[in-house]
Amino acid sequence: MDTANLWAPWRMSYIRQLAASPDKPPTDPGCFLCRAGETEPHSPAAREQFILHHTEHGVLMLNRYPYTNGHLLVAPLVHAGELSDLSPAIRGDLMELTELGSRLLQAAIHPQGINIGINMGRCAGAGVPGHLHIHLVPRWNGDTNFMHTIGQVHVIPQALEESHSWLSEVLKKLLADSSNEK
Repeated sequence: MDTANLWAPWRMSYIRQLAASPDKPPTDPGCFLCRAGETEPHSPAAREQFILHHTEHGVLMLNRYPYTNGHLLVAPLVHAGELSDLSPAIRGDLMELTELGSRLLQAAIHPQGINIGINMGRCAGAGVPGHLHIHLVPRWNGDTNFMHTIGQVHVIPQALEESHSWLSEVLKKLLADSSNEK
């Protein structure tokens, strides 16, 4: 059987980051979620970080290391690792952002389902254990294929920059429609 390589060089910085501090959560200045929360909405820096939307307490963005096309993250602006570290207002805002992300995915890419989850702590799979965040992963019937099952490889068919542009346009329409309904 021949072996094939599928190159994903953008993942190396993430892998090195995890290896450098396996048991220590990142500090605020080194946390990409904190930086995203401090970024001016709709700025060039926000686009570079794939930020789609800010609220008073949170941020909605594309995952730089997605499991599938359209994989979103929702994170609070505060650096906190547990739900109990967040106020009820922040928890409520995160749920509203999660619902907005779900509507965005439905409108833009029409998944047949969405996995929504929170990994708290490194052993639970949290890549950033010090800054809680919610994953929204679009799913389709039959999307588990040999690439993931056999090779532990995820195939992402669209560049993040293209996904960000497309999702940003759909989000503008969703937000405009929502404000017109009120």
